[in-house]
Amino acid sequence: MSSANQDRPSSTGIVVVRDPGLLRQTVSSWHRAGYHVGLVPTMGALHRGHLALVERARATCERVVVSVFVNPKQFGPQEDFAAYPRDEAGDVEKLDLAGADLVWMPSAATMYPQGFATEVTVQGLGEGLCGAFRPGHFSGVATVVAKLLLQTSADQAFFGEKDFQQLQIIRRLVQDLDIPTEIVGVETLRESDGLALSSRNIYLSADERAIARVLPDVLGETARAVAKNSESIPAILAAGERRLLESGFGSIDYLTVADIETLRPVDVVVRPARVFVAARLGRTRLIDNVPIVPLQQGDEISRSRPTADVVT
Repeated sequence: MSSANQDRPSSTGIVVVRDPGLLRQTVSSWHRAGYHVGLVPTMGALHRGHLALVERARATCERVVVSVFVNPKQFGPQEDFAAYPRDEAGDVEKLDLAGADLVWMPSAATMYPQGFATEVTVQGLGEGLCGAFRPGHFSGVATVVAKLLLQTSADQAFFGEKDFQQLQIIRRLVQDLDIPTEIVGVETLRESDGLALSSRNIYLSADERAIARVLPDVLGETARAVAKNSESIPAILAAGERRLLESGFGSIDYLTVADIETLRPVDVVVRPARVFVAARLGRTRLIDNVPIVPLQQGDEISRSRPTADVVT
């Protein structure tokens, strides 16, 4: 395969497409030319974490499509659909600089025309963790992602591991429906203090942002404590919850250790697992997760938070 970055048509810059027919026509022409097409689905309000997904796509695909669509079907009645941050012009500028070739920016009426009656649900994986607190959310995610994969005919699609439950649901969706797209998980990018990059971080006040740094600290400490003694998981989780609440978090939806394949909570780690958390700080719901890495003989538990991948 030729270098993806060298193949981008620099003379024309990025293209914004809102018509599904033109999208298919463009992607079909790329496939006929032998280009590998990557898709990065987003809801806009792009930050460095999104752009890292674009960069990862550029590394393996000659053409990169980024979808920008705030999907109403994944918001509950009490959630922030109307207030969700939007910056179309800024997003396009960032994506152009990041090397994307096309922005797929459909309207809600285009994605869900009058009479739309189909819903995609992945059983099991979407029922725990965030699914228990956001009814219907993952059905909305699965429905829109299925549409995006079919609309773009992407060879690969790139998703961040911060939304690990979403990533596993999409992998199951693609496997079960024989959608010929490879799903690529990309490691979470973080601020210098470990907080995972998220579009919702913009909601945090200065005081809340100072408190939020405790979340990755607790995640890292919990993961390392479980790796050291997985038979004490309930006590370790209880200690983590206490620290979050004492630090100023208003409530905790969950702090749990779950199997990475089934996403079911475990009391003892015998297979690959991760620590998952969702906690509320003011009006902001923060989620994150980290893997539990088995300790090797001689390892020391020294770091207090997940590694920061980027400073913004």
